[in-house]
Amino acid sequence: MRLIVLAFILATVAACARPEATSIPTRAPTPPPTQPLATERSHSTLSPTPLPTRARWQFGELLPYTTQPGDTLKVIAIRFNTTTDAIRQANPNLAGADSALLPPGQPLIVPANYAPLIGTPYRIIPDSELVYGPGQSKFSLKTTILEYAGFLSRYSEYAEEKTRPSWEIIERVARDYSINPRLLLALIEYRSGALTQPGVADFTYPLGHADPLQTGLHKQLVWAAEVLSRGYYGWRHGTLTEVRTTNDMVERLDFWQNAGTVALHALFAELMADPDFERAVSPVGFATTYQTLFGDPFKYEVTLFPPNTAQPKLELPFLPGRTWSYTGGPHPVWGETTPWAALDFAPPTVGTGCGYSSEWVTAMADGIVARSEEAAAVLDLDGDGDEHTGWAIFYYHLSLDALPPVGKTLKVGDIMGHGSCDGGRATGTHVHIARRFNGEWIPTADPMPFVMSGWTAHYGAEPYKGTLTYDLPALKIEACPCVTANNTLSR
Repeated sequence: MRLIVLAFILATVAACARPEATSIPTRAPTPPPTQPLATERSHSTLSPTPLPTRARWQFGELLPYTTQPGDTLKVIAIRFNTTTDAIRQANPNLAGADSALLPPGQPLIVPANYAPLIGTPYRIIPDSELVYGPGQSKFSLKTTILEYAGFLSRYSEYAEEKTRPSWEIIERVARDYSINPRLLLALIEYRSGALTQPGVADFTYPLGHADPLQTGLHKQLVWAAEVLSRGYYGWRHGTLTEVRTTNDMVERLDFWQNAGTVALHALFAELMADPDFERAVSPVGFATTYQTLFGDPFKYEVTLFPPNTAQPKLELPFLPGRTWSYTGGPHPVWGETTPWAALDFAPPTVGTGCGYSSEWVTAMADGIVARSEEAAAVLDLDGDGDEHTGWAIFYYHLSLDALPPVGKTLKVGDIMGHGSCDGGRATGTHVHIARRFNGEWIPTADPMPFVMSGWTAHYGAEPYKGTLTYDLPALKIEACPCVTANNTLSR
């Protein structure tokens, strides 16, 4: 793999073909100079995947591509630096909108409008090992930490208003950002050895992110979750095509990469200079630590977006006949870098600011309450009680005095609680809602617009802006942290 600043080249350059094997020694990875790697267990049983390479293609050549779950034509065009029109011309049988989900496994040919040197095609993890989805259903974080009996098994720190053991800290970050707890645990081990080693001399920066404002396990994991989210959803939605290491080397990401691997490239680029970065994303880097702990990550792979995935019918999150205000257009679900997948609605009579409301927040569809704690509730729509499988609706800022009980079965329109300022940052009484599918946050617009009671959400120029339209543009309201005739609606 070579790292370069992207350049336009009119000659023959590196490119797409069946991977070619190279000789990779089966030994433990060398620790970075400032942060040792984990002590490997049962390493002799591992067979690191050979580093793949690509053949060379000619400028303007048509390159083969097979669609991945979550792909849209628009995003494929961005990754290859071409246009949707050019791809359609090369694939005349393509149907549907440019922003619609493509069926996974569909073969395409994509024109190479320019020819950069690109990063490694080696895939570290599947997408389903990045998000907190169906692939983690049998994983016990606490049991794993205690069985290894390393430093983490005895570690605790004060985080979010109480002293918490390591497994509770990791689970909270995994839950909030919907990132696989198994992946976070492997990252801690890779950067500190704290899972398997009984003693760790310095745990100030468990992930090696040396920021005096982000010390300790919880803050380091929150920082990592933000970077992983930016990488994963940036690749998924076409806003990220390259990463920059700490010594300003730029990697143009391999066009055929997957979002889960790109998320790790983004994280290691924030932590490392070349060549430590190159090693971290190779078969003898983080992948070896992961496989030592948990085996082949691809054995856990789940198709996150099966063919014909579509949003189920949803209703607005309040009672029929009641008028609420649309106070927050599309914005991040959690933190700063999760997708613009959340919307905010405020009840009547409270006005601006925080105040008690007796207005009920309601179930947007039939489902079962899979989680209910700390001003949050998750309505699981497939009825199995697991918020990490299928469709789930996340509610936040629910009043602590009326949360629905876990396991309660609800019909659309049944009450779930009251909007409030409880939980996190809130400047006014409201409810914050977002959708997940198989653990992945679903943006409010493309590729599956957020539609409730016939109202469709649209992005604004910045977070919390945007509109809701009913029956296309016939009716339109603007998001505003206010109560006016221009931002109210009813079921």
